[in-house]
Amino acid sequence: MYKIDLNCDLGEGFGVYKMGNDEEILKYITSANIACGFHAGDPKIMHETVRLSLLNDVAIGAHPGLPDLAGFGRRNVNVSPGEIYDMVVYQIGALYAFVKSEGGVMHHVKPHGALYNMAAKNKKLARAVAEGVYNVNPEFILFGLSGSELISEGNSIGLKTASEVFADRTYQLDGSLTPRSEGNAAIITDIDKAAERVYRMIKYGLVMCEQKKDIGIKADTLCIHGDSPHLLIFTRKINKHLKDLGVYIEKITHE
Repeated sequence: MYKIDLNCDLGEGFGVYKMGNDEEILKYITSANIACGFHAGDPKIMHETVRLSLLNDVAIGAHPGLPDLAGFGRRNVNVSPGEIYDMVVYQIGALYAFVKSEGGVMHHVKPHGALYNMAAKNKKLARAVAEGVYNVNPEFILFGLSGSELISEGNSIGLKTASEVFADRTYQLDGSLTPRSEGNAAIITDIDKAAERVYRMIKYGLVMCEQKKDIGIKADTLCIHGDSPHLLIFTRKINKHLKDLGVYIEKITHE
């Protein structure tokens, strides 16, 4: 039996601006990564997204990022492991308060954007993220790029981890994502192609990288970017395509 968790970055508006249609997206995913105010989101949006996630029985995760509203958290910032630790703890705490106030349970943590990519390659930053998560609650599941330092450090500290793959992004030979600065080479917009790639990752543990070679990959959870073009259509089709192929879509548990 093949199975996968579907996660999406949500609550990424700010003030009167809302990105996407979170209420509809929540019908087709199993885990929500909710922005915590540093790269996007604010108290009102966080609260609303938590409430909607609970109504749809979707697992709630904190989505901490670098303090970069203008750059949507996608620009590298020169920060120390200690600063990363504090940022992660602070943002987890903010979302956790809203989850608790609504009678829910927080499920996971997934770093956003540049923080995610930096922690994927830098062992010290990955350790800082993992320690921040563990020290708030060792029961939280840490989401990270398959094969990354973040997964390695999370495992070594005693966290349950979920190896993440991407439907709409291309890969490099070392297992990293193609940088967005490379434009069209980084993004997959063909939904059928994306779905077939994901199915191959789940069934065979392989993905074709940009250097035209298969690389090994572990697929516990599939990310659908909250700012993807035609997000709702993409999410519906990925959900249906995987189900048609016999893949069970379900949230990750500690079992």
